[in-house]
Amino acid sequence: MADQSGNYSASSPREGMVTYFYLLLYIALSSGQIFFNKWVLSSKEINFPYPLGLTLLHMIFSSVLCFVLTKVLKILKVEEGMTLEIYTTSVIPIGAMFAMTLWLGNTAYLYISVAFAQMLKAVMPVAVFILGVAAGLEVMSMRMLMIMSVISFGVLVASYGEININWIGVVYQMGGVVGEALRLIFMEIFVRKKGLKLNPISMMYYVSPCSALCLFIPWIFLEKSKMDAQGTWSFQPLVLTLNSLCTFALNLSVFLVIQHTSALTIRVAGVVKDWVVVLLSAILFADTKLTLINIFGYAIAIGGVAAYNNFKLKKEVTRTTGSDNNPDSSPIPTASSTKTSGQ
Repeated sequence: MADQSGNYSASSPREGMVTYFYLLLYIALSSGQIFFNKWVLSSKEINFPYPLGLTLLHMIFSSVLCFVLTKVLKILKVEEGMTLEIYTTSVIPIGAMFAMTLWLGNTAYLYISVAFAQMLKAVMPVAVFILGVAAGLEVMSMRMLMIMSVISFGVLVASYGEININWIGVVYQMGGVVGEALRLIFMEIFVRKKGLKLNPISMMYYVSPCSALCLFIPWIFLEKSKMDAQGTWSFQPLVLTLNSLCTFALNLSVFLVIQHTSALTIRVAGVVKDWVVVLLSAILFADTKLTLINIFGYAIAIGGVAAYNNFKLKKEVTRTTGSDNNPDSSPIPTASSTKTSGQ
C-alpha cells in the first residue's frame, strides 16, 4: 500500500491480511445470519415462527449493547451533531423503514426458500433507482433504463424457474425490498440535506431504539396474543441471545469493512455473499430446490447489479473529486455501504 509520498509502507502485507480477514468475517457473518434467522423461524428446527418478535428482540439487544459500548464502557464513539429536529425528521423515518425491512424480510422466510428470497433481493437497485427518480435524487437515462431492465428480466427469469413459488412470501419479500429502498432514500436525503455523516455504529445507536419502538407497537397487536396462547414465552433464551449477538456482530463487521476497504471492495464482497447464500442454502435447507433457470436468471440479475454498482461508483468518484474543493460536502450512502443487517 503506497502512502501519499509514493513510498510503500512496511506494514502493507499485515494491513492486507487484516483487510481480507474483515472481508471474510463480513461474508461469513452476513451469510450465517440469514441461515440462522431461517433456522430459528423454521417449524422444522427451532420453531419460533414470530418474525416480528425476533426482529424486535434484535433491535432491543442492539439498543442495549450500543448504549453499553458507547456510554458505559466507552469502547466505541458516537458521532456528535444529532439534534431533536434531525432525529424527528430523519432518524425516525429511517428507523421505521429499517424496522419494516427486517420484519417483512424475516416473515418471507416462513413462506419461501432462502435462495429464492436472495434472488428477489437482486431487484433492490431497481426499487432504489425508481424511488430516487421520484424523489429527485436520480436522473433517468437510457443507460440506467437498460441496467434496470436487465436486473428486472433476470429476477423474472429466476422467479419463473422457481419450483415451489409462494406468492405470499414474494409479497413479503418485495415489501422488504421497498422498505430497504425507502430507507436508503431517506439516508441520502439525510446526508444531503442535514449534512450529518454517521458511521454504522452511530446509526445503530440512534436508529435501533426507534426501530424497536416501531416494531413493538405492531407486535402487541399481531404476535403477542399468539405467543401467550401457545406458551412460547418458554423459548430457548440461549439460541435467541446468540442470534441477536450475531446480528450485532454483523453490523460491527460492516463498520470494520467500511473502515478498511473501498466502496468497490464491499460491493464485490456483497455479490460474493449473495452467491454463497444461494448455493449453500440448497445444501442446508430441504425446501431449496435450485433449477438451471433459477441460476441463469440470477446470473443475469447479478450482471445488471454489477453494472449498476460500476455506474454508481463512477458517480461517487466524480462527486468525491468535486468535494475536494468543497470541505462541507459528504459522501452519499449507497445500498452496499449502508447495509447493516443480515436480511
